[in-house]
Amino acid sequence: MKEESIQQERIPRRILPGGDAVPAIGLGTFGSDKYGPEEVARAVYGGIRQGYRLIDCAAVYQNEAQVGEALEHALEEGLAKREELFLISKVWNDRHGEGEVLASCRQSLKDLRQDYLDLYLVHWPFPNYHAPGCSGDARNPDSRPFRVQEFMKVWAQCEELAGAGLARYIGMSNMTIPKLEAVLPLCRIKPAFLEMELHPSFQQPELFQYALDHGIQPIGYCPIGSPSRPERDRDAGDVADTELPEIAEIARAHGIHPALVCLKWAVQRGQIPIPFSVKESQYRSNLQAVTEDPLSEAEMESIRRADRNCRLVKGQVFLWPHAGSWEDLWDPDGSISC
Repeated sequence: MKEESIQQERIPRRILPGGDAVPAIGLGTFGSDKYGPEEVARAVYGGIRQGYRLIDCAAVYQNEAQVGEALEHALEEGLAKREELFLISKVWNDRHGEGEVLASCRQSLKDLRQDYLDLYLVHWPFPNYHAPGCSGDARNPDSRPFRVQEFMKVWAQCEELAGAGLARYIGMSNMTIPKLEAVLPLCRIKPAFLEMELHPSFQQPELFQYALDHGIQPIGYCPIGSPSRPERDRDAGDVADTELPEIAEIARAHGIHPALVCLKWAVQRGQIPIPFSVKESQYRSNLQAVTEDPLSEAEMESIRRADRNCRLVKGQVFLWPHAGSWEDLWDPDGSISC
């Protein structure tokens, strides 16, 4: 017997500056390094049945066509109405050329079987790309550092597709404060969302607060530390969030899995976590966890102090020739690395 879906009124919402309410937790679809597109699509269908209404997609995940079938079936069966969903996609790095952003968005719409997206993101702020499934030491000789004018040509195309009604909102991803300071004054349409790595051992407090101060809603990927992330993104010094003593202690106190503590923290902090799982028991419990038994102020403070500044998705495959290290992607000295 199937469990009833989690009632929508129980799921927290984020209120955007314009007044729109967006689910405070979503379902990720990045699993192409470990799970096939059909498995991801089944999770999307099952997630909507359980109560998810925000689905985070991307062209580079190589599963939007299958996810589109799942969305179509869910809508046809009345599991949700289109206006209740918040669908996200992203332009990949190899589609930053003139006219290519619009073409990429239209392809995602075709694959997802939709007339419009709720949010379209610039996946990475430069045209550097890598082959799917490549190793961590792979390098594209055509990669280059972030360039403001080059990025603004991409952003101008996003503004055009927003004006054409193909995306209700547009946003950025994997940015830094120096990059945002350089481009925000040049934007005709300000980004409504910023997708960024966020989990207890990597809280990015300065960037997180910068986004909030500028009316930009953070979306957090890797919210439980991404235990299924690709091998190229693993390092011997990485911290496992679910094994942090502070997280483990709170999990014991609440009688829940440590991953659920990470999600409660994320939602209560103010970001939108997008956990990924193909297992129904997991994606249901992920959603249910943020509807009940909140963390106390003392527990939230304990997690705040647990930050280890441990970035998991280092992005080293995007490095340009002569770059010093993966840290150059993230402007560690407070200025744009070049």
